[in-house]
Amino acid sequence: MKTKLGLLYGGKSAEHQVSLQTAKAVIKALDLTKYEIHPIYISENGEWVRGAQLHGPVEDVKELQLKGGETISPVALNGEIFPATNQTNADKIDVVFPLLHGPNGEDGTVQGLLELLNIPYVGNGVLASSAGMDKVMMKNIYEQAGIKQANYVWYLRGDWEKDAEAAYTNVEEKLGYPCFVKPANLGSSVGISKCKDRASLEKAFELAFEYDRKIIIEEGIDGREVEIGVLGNDDPECSVVGEIVPDTDFYDYKAKYEDGSTGLVIPAEITKEEYENIKTVAIQSFKALDCSGLVRADFFLTKDGEVLMNEVNTMPGFTPFSMFPMLWQESGLSYPELIEKLVDLGVARHEEKQKIKHTF
Repeated sequence: MKTKLGLLYGGKSAEHQVSLQTAKAVIKALDLTKYEIHPIYISENGEWVRGAQLHGPVEDVKELQLKGGETISPVALNGEIFPATNQTNADKIDVVFPLLHGPNGEDGTVQGLLELLNIPYVGNGVLASSAGMDKVMMKNIYEQAGIKQANYVWYLRGDWEKDAEAAYTNVEEKLGYPCFVKPANLGSSVGISKCKDRASLEKAFELAFEYDRKIIIEEGIDGREVEIGVLGNDDPECSVVGEIVPDTDFYDYKAKYEDGSTGLVIPAEITKEEYENIKTVAIQSFKALDCSGLVRADFFLTKDGEVLMNEVNTMPGFTPFSMFPMLWQESGLSYPELIEKLVDLGVARHEEKQKIKHTF
């Protein structure tokens, strides 16, 4: 029998459009002899819409927005736990693949819902997703784990509003220029600015606070931007390393998803020792957050060969310009095989959790 795979995408997030692009790419790659594709769309207003089974790729992401579809309650995905939903066995989803980026999807909220529904799902669990989404919490954990990274400070909107001048001065004294200002809970380079002076720093704070109540400011590192894919559960493995060579001042949203102008070197031209160091820190970072399924780990590689953790992405994109699937393609795992591997890992993790006793 085919596996009924629920593709969960969209979401109430600034990365809504990125999620649609990811869903389109995944649908095209899925093996229809093995999977039934059941689209589950979350609108920008947070409504859940379940569409009819798909029997082939979609030509335009607008088709995935399921206009006029049947709005459902999320609990309808598991009629065994919530029989009042009148769900039939034919409707039941075997596995959910959350193709959500950013808050309200990649941050542990949806993962927690799926845990309560006891439905197998692809990717990281609640803790790893939430800690990986919040850059401040992630970096705090990595600092505790002894993982080297760039210096950083962070602010809540309320503290900044009380004394903006003190915040700017603190950044200049502790980090200097250039530095990067980012929303703490967002990805895809949305709301990120590179600052070279006080004027650009002030604008960057204002922009970042439009997308989150908490922001992080990181020192600029003079080094190469390299990334590696991590795949697995308790025994993760790594892909080759790729390097980002942006044409712009940094790897922003447009370069990632729109113009495709950024240079991606796969595999990166690094030494065997540098690869082993990156691989070691990537796995250490994966385990420090108790990750499962997948992450893309991003690093700075300095001129003297030092490896500095930048961040991990617990749900990297699968668009035509995305690094994660290309890293695994170069490592010998095709896009369809990668999707199948991720689904298998999600099922395996779910089965492992079923061994836990809940009574004594």
